[in-house]
Amino acid sequence: MKKILVTGGLGFIGSHTVVELQNEGFDVVIVDNLSNSSENVMDGIVAITGKKPIFEKFDLRDKLKVEDFFTRNTDVEGVIHFAASKAVGESVENPLLYYENNIGVLVYMLQALSKKGSANFIFSSSCTVYGQADEMPITENAPVKPAESPYGNTKQVGEEIIKDTCRVNPQLSAIALRYFNPIGAHPTVEIGELPIGVPQNLLPYITQTGIGLREQLSVFGDDYPTTDGTCIRDYIHVVDVAKAHVAALKRLVEDNNEQNFEVFNLGTGTGSSVLEVIQSFERVTGEKLKYRIAPRREGDVIQAYADTQKANKILGWKAESTLDDAMKSAWDWEKKMRKSEEKVSV
Repeated sequence: MKKILVTGGLGFIGSHTVVELQNEGFDVVIVDNLSNSSENVMDGIVAITGKKPIFEKFDLRDKLKVEDFFTRNTDVEGVIHFAASKAVGESVENPLLYYENNIGVLVYMLQALSKKGSANFIFSSSCTVYGQADEMPITENAPVKPAESPYGNTKQVGEEIIKDTCRVNPQLSAIALRYFNPIGAHPTVEIGELPIGVPQNLLPYITQTGIGLREQLSVFGDDYPTTDGTCIRDYIHVVDVAKAHVAALKRLVEDNNEQNFEVFNLGTGTGSSVLEVIQSFERVTGEKLKYRIAPRREGDVIQAYADTQKANKILGWKAESTLDDAMKSAWDWEKKMRKSEEKVSV
């Protein structure tokens, strides 16, 4: 069995990817500082897969600890790197946190892997690298425009750092997966999104509003040049995203990659407006959602949805779940979390 390091492996996308890796027979080691996750997620991973991955808690911003990890784990054959800060709005308010966490840690990881010799690296990138794209759907060949936020900039710069490293180190093979908007929860409802504090992403804010935890949802802008005036995004089920990471990893491990740095979009290929996502919630749950129209939010692009043909053809991967599927799983997860909290409070 091949040993894979998953950084940020107890986070939202990371935990779902750990499940898919273990289901495919990989041995997984998780490194997570729990800044935006919980060790309780491990229980969900074990409940689904019947296997407990190795877990080390430390902050990857500590370069010496990164070096020590790879000194102790010489048999790691691949790294899937999720550990990064990810909220557009927060990055606008606190850019230095994002540059330290997203760029500094990436450099430390690549330095350690470069010493190792042969290595496989999957980078958690984002459609934000495209900025405000001119044409829809967005292909991997779309120009990378100036980022709309420090978060987006860290993904652009991150990809450049990986590309430059691969250019001088042919033993390093890397794939950057540019995902659009991962949502939902595992169908077993054992793991899902666990936002700490006020959610920065649309779906958990919707489900928290629907269950009464938030008073109402703010829709940031209804005057965009779209069909209903609200922003359009490509919402993809997190399990589909997780499976794409396994497909990309296998491509590298099996030496099927054509270049030692490749990029792929991960999305459904369909754009949904904020109001359409709200309608999906109301359709799936039978609940009316309280929301208001608020001013536009700095850093938001008008629309972004993926051309997924490259990933479909080369990785042999395709998103399988619908928006309603993802919404139902997210709502089931929200209800489960609230029931758990009620039991604790009693």
